[in-house]
Formats: sequence, C-alpha cells, structure tokens
Amino acid sequence: MNELQFRDVPESDVDRALELWWLVFHDRPDEKEKREYHRAMVLRCDRVGAYDGDALVGFLVAHRFTLSIPGGELPCPGLTFVSVAPTHRRRGVLSGMIAELFRRCADHARPVVALWASEAAIYGRFGFGAGTYGTSVEIDSTRPLALRVDPDRRPLRLIDADDAPAELGPYYEATRTRRAGRIARDSVRWRGEWLPETDEDDEELGPPRIVGLGAIDEPLAGYAIYRTRREDDRAKSGTVQVAELEADTAAGEAALWNYLAGIDLTGTVRAWGLAPDDPLLLFAADRDQVKAVAEFPALWLRLVDVRGALTARSWEAEAFLVLEVRDDRVPANAGRFRLAVSPHTCTYEATAAAPDLSLDVRDLAACYLGGTEVRRLVLAGLVTEHTPGAAAALDAALRTAELPHTADEF
Repeated sequence: MNELQFRDVPESDVDRALELWWLVFHDRPDEKEKREYHRAMVLRCDRVGAYDGDALVGFLVAHRFTLSIPGGELPCPGLTFVSVAPTHRRRGVLSGMIAELFRRCADHARPVVALWASEAAIYGRFGFGAGTYGTSVEIDSTRPLALRVDPDRRPLRLIDADDAPAELGPYYEATRTRRAGRIARDSVRWRGEWLPETDEDDEELGPPRIVGLGAIDEPLAGYAIYRTRREDDRAKSGTVQVAELEADTAAGEAALWNYLAGIDLTGTVRAWGLAPDDPLLLFAADRDQVKAVAEFPALWLRLVDVRGALTARSWEAEAFLVLEVRDDRVPANAGRFRLAVSPHTCTYEATAAAPDLSLDVRDLAACYLGGTEVRRLVLAGLVTEHTPGAAAALDAALRTAELPHTADEF
C-alpha cells in the first residue's frame, strides 16, 4: 500500500471526485443540469483530497462562507461533500483530510469551521459541537389560523423567482446579523440553493413562490419562500412547504403565516428548521393547531482557533474565568486560559492558575454562538464546574437576544 497523501484536488480531478461522492452516497443525478451545478459549486470551493498513489480515495470541499457571530461575522469554511472510498475505510482518510483542512484554516486566519452532519456520531470526535438547532413546525390550515397578535395590515405581493435575489438579497443581508449562525448568500447561492425550479428532496413540490410584505414602492418588511403540493385525490388537501420566512416584526411574521395558512386547496403548512425561539411558537393562539413536531441539531461548529473565535465575538456581560480546554486535534487550543470579557473587550491568555471550568473544545463550540447554556452541560456531566457560579457567569456573558439559527443547509 502507498502512504496516503493529502493535497489539493485540481480541476482535472473534480469529475472523479464527484463520482466518488456519488458512490459513497449511493446517488448519481440523471439530470445533466444538476451534475453541472455540482461541478460548478465544487470549483468555487476549497478542495482537499486523499490520494493513495494516483488513486483519489477521499474528498472534501469547503465553501468560502461568511458566518454571522454575536457582534459581527467571521470567514467560516463550510465543510461538505465528505467522501471516503469504501476500499479505504478505517485507514485515517477522514482524519487526515480534516487535519489538512484545520491546518489551512490556521494558516489563513479562519478560526471556525461549520458543517451539517449527515451522521451526527462522526463529527464530535473531531471537535464539532451543535451550534444551532432547528424546529420543524406543522400547521393545520383547514381552519383559519388563530393568532394572539394582529397581523401587519400592509399589502402582500408576489415576487417573481427571477427577481427574488435582487429583491430579497439586500433585505436578508440587512437582517442577517440579528441572529448568529447565518451565512451570507450571493446570487449564485440564492438561485442554486433557494430558488431552483425543482426541489431536490421532493420533486412533487411545485416551483418556488415568494410573497413579500409591503407595497411595491415601500421597503420590504418581510418575505416567505414556499412551494405547494397538490393532491390528485380531491378528497385530500394540498400542502404548503415553507423554506424560509423573515419579517421585521412579530406582526409582520403573523401576516406572512396568515397568508400561508390561507392558500386555497391546501390543508397543511409545514416549515422545516425554524429557530427554536421563533415568535410563531408564542403568538399561535392554539398550539394544537401549530405543533412543533421535531427539533434537531442544525449547524455544527468547530473552533479551530479558540482564541481567535472568542476575541472576535461580542459579550453581553463581564466574566473573569480560567478555562481548562481539552482538544486532541489542535494542540494549540489545549490548556488553561484566563478569559476576561466585558461588553467591549475580550482577552484570552495562557495561565497556570487553577481552572474555574474544564470542558472539551466541542462543548465550547456548542456554546459559542449562544445556543447552548454551559450550565446544561454541567448538569449533563460534560463540563466540570470547579468554582460555584462559574457556569452561570459564562452563560451571562455568552447570552444573545435571539438564539442562533441557520436554515442554510449545505
């Protein structure tokens, strides 16, 4: 056997890299357009391959994303297309590719990496923690939607999918930093991921529809992207599948949900991956009509450079703590560090002092955006609190007005 080498995947190897990905995930798109879209997407990304001699036996790509964090944003590679040839399982292929990615992140000052886990059990051992959660909701729309707030009375208008990136893009970017965990989108991502003619996961759904809140000569105050499914059996009602809903206010959000629940010939509204603190779950007057049917880990984060990540975000309150961090993959992160934060400053320096909290880097990643409380990890036995009140102090400093959230799966 040759010694494995981990290096760039040149454009000349992209086609066989995609063949490896399709092999591993038991798929191969029949549509030429979809194959070309995958190829073009991979060419826009950073690529790492594992080579056994001349054979490509492992592959991953990293989107060049920008991620909102509390108080700002960071460059954040988005890891995807992770593939290991079935002939080379358990030979260190995945470990080597991820180590190479982490090395590149350190070289280019990219302190965090993100992914969506196809198998959640895999990535914890690489230091990834669930940084955001999604909540799936189902609405019985066979009757009027009961709400505890009055919907915004501004007019609603349909937006053509071809015009949507230009109309929705500036609004999305202006509101993106309200919540941590959200990815900047360019026109290519809008069209390829949010507005394709056919839904890749459910081909029975119709084309994308967009409804905007506010008259055409007014600033956009919210929007919803959705698709519908018609039932051939007239005795059954159709479905509205909501991809994304954004609004400036609770009243604006209520207007959009009211519209979606009132679409003719439909009886169910489904929304995948809302924020766990989405206002709908509070202002719905009948929680038997509006049900949260699932909650799941969404965006997984890895702090490749703990100091760089912590000093880049804002903090809600003062905290002066010694953290003992375990990190088997990135030795520079491991050790004891004195964290001193206020709403305007953050320092993080090595120390020999006794720790207030001991935790693994994956658990620090889970807390980083404010989506998981440290005290819950203490109760779960995952974080050790040496100094009473230390977890509460760190939670107060990490707290954000809204929970982190992303619906950008990749």
